[in-house]
Amino acid sequence: MKKIVGLGNALTDILLFVGEEDIRQLSLSKGSMNLISHEQYLSIQHRFAASRKSMIAGGSAANTINAIASLGGDATFIGKIGNDEVGAFFRNDALKCGTHPQLLTSDLQSGCCSVLITPDGERTMCTYLGASADVRVADLHPAMFEGFHIFHIEGYLVQDHQMIEHACRLAKQAGCLVSMDLAAFNVINENKEFITHLVREYVDIVFANEDEALAYTGLEPEEAIHVFAEQCDIAIVKIGKRGSMIKQGGEVIHVPAITTHCIDSTGAGDYYAGGFLFGLASELSLHQCGQIATTTAGRICEVVGAKLQPEEWHEIRGLAALISQQNV
Repeated sequence: MKKIVGLGNALTDILLFVGEEDIRQLSLSKGSMNLISHEQYLSIQHRFAASRKSMIAGGSAANTINAIASLGGDATFIGKIGNDEVGAFFRNDALKCGTHPQLLTSDLQSGCCSVLITPDGERTMCTYLGASADVRVADLHPAMFEGFHIFHIEGYLVQDHQMIEHACRLAKQAGCLVSMDLAAFNVINENKEFITHLVREYVDIVFANEDEALAYTGLEPEEAIHVFAEQCDIAIVKIGKRGSMIKQGGEVIHVPAITTHCIDSTGAGDYYAGGFLFGLASELSLHQCGQIATTTAGRICEVVGAKLQPEEWHEIRGLAALISQQNV
């Protein structure tokens, strides 16, 4: 089993059950995602201090790395947290997944997303990046990447161009393949020139969904995958209920979606990447990697939030073992 290291925003979702009036009084658009200041974060926490709440560790790359570890892979996550309850929760969650956390600490409070859930189930998200966005060039050293085969990053890190390029450079110097999840179409639209530079110069494996592929190439998935494959070694485009496409060299593989009772797609892309990279680290074929990715992503869609229970991971590991034994 080859080793994988990821770098991303160390975020924890704080789920708060609130009323419709709370959303109005906070001047928020119900169902929106909002980046908030530290003062706004403290105000929300104070307002709902007595409300029913729960915490779920998240962040795109962190979800992917935790999925790899939960599948039985050798996975490490690099991120930054504060010296607080939320940071301690994030660290303990990574350890429970079997991930090896390389967590830096900041004087800022840990990054978190206050998810305000109204009685109709609608989620209004207020994200305070805090310590998670405080990873700097000076924090990253060659030793952090030595001994790893794959380095995985999330597109959300383009908030700091210098830091993410430095990380990719160190990973390449350590002999790593670089894997990147493009994160979101609006992130691409706002940083297209720089992301294109990263993909062309550093990235070996790229993950995109239909919207991200369109934002990056201006093309539909069936054509976009060829553009990605000209710029990196392995291109993956996820096409929702139609499954996913994988291209390396002149070969295009279509992996059908599996039938699931989807109730929440949160984290599906992160878990797809986790399943795929686990398969790649296990030296499976691209088709087998896609099957494990599809299975893992399908299962996370059947629960609310981006977290599976140990018994569910036990079942997925069994399915992954069966896939790995197939002659594909």
